[in-house]
Amino acid sequence: MAKRAEDQLAFLWSSVSLATLVFLPWGLRLLPAGGVPAAAWPFIVATIVIHAVYFYALSRAYAVGDYSLVYPVARGLGVAVVPVLGVVALGEDLSLLGGAGIALVVAGIAAASGAGRPGARARAGLGWAVATGLTIATYSVVDKAGVARLHPLPYLGLLGVGMSLCLLPALLARPGALRREWRVNARSILAASMLNLTSYLLVLFAFRLSKASYVVAARELSIVLSVVIGRLWLGETGWRARLPGAALIVAGVVCVAVAR
Repeated sequence: MAKRAEDQLAFLWSSVSLATLVFLPWGLRLLPAGGVPAAAWPFIVATIVIHAVYFYALSRAYAVGDYSLVYPVARGLGVAVVPVLGVVALGEDLSLLGGAGIALVVAGIAAASGAGRPGARARAGLGWAVATGLTIATYSVVDKAGVARLHPLPYLGLLGVGMSLCLLPALLARPGALRREWRVNARSILAASMLNLTSYLLVLFAFRLSKASYVVAARELSIVLSVVIGRLWLGETGWRARLPGAALIVAGVVCVAVAR
């Protein structure tokens, strides 16, 4: 839905902000008696900034690149980088199978990004997709540590408020974008608001139960579907050439997900 928006940033900002209005009151009820623990604030501030960069990069990637290229690269790169950051920042271990999975993801990204001789717009989207993938990996590691210090629901509510405020100047620099987006895509914004933060709330709960690398890998099994969606729903070309690369990415994701 974001890919088909008139203005991707206005669409994403609207859906996240609307969902935050719903989640925040429930989250505040689950705050500890003393409020947000001091130990949680560094992670909350960090994830707000990282998510603001993430949504801006994602909006640019969708605006100038093919969905069937942007989605596999961004999500696959996030899977590949998280285990490495998990070893460095969280003390998680990386098995031989996990390392092989990372190699497959990198190979799949290279294959998908070079397939079908993408045009100038698609190539421009590739850079933003890489930036998006790096932010996915970074906020995943931060949030894994953050929800160990604060319940996921208030954590998500504070994240939504802070990120909406961070992105507001970029949105205000687009006169009329928000009004036009609601006029054209109000129903899609409402649908996306129910899906966006709700899905990430499930991810935050999963972070409390398993390693960050496993959670992120399991989350990205939709990569091959993105290539199919790009063809059937968005009418993109070159999807057949990208399918083998997407399959390699999924194979790598599975290796990371099952690695022990």
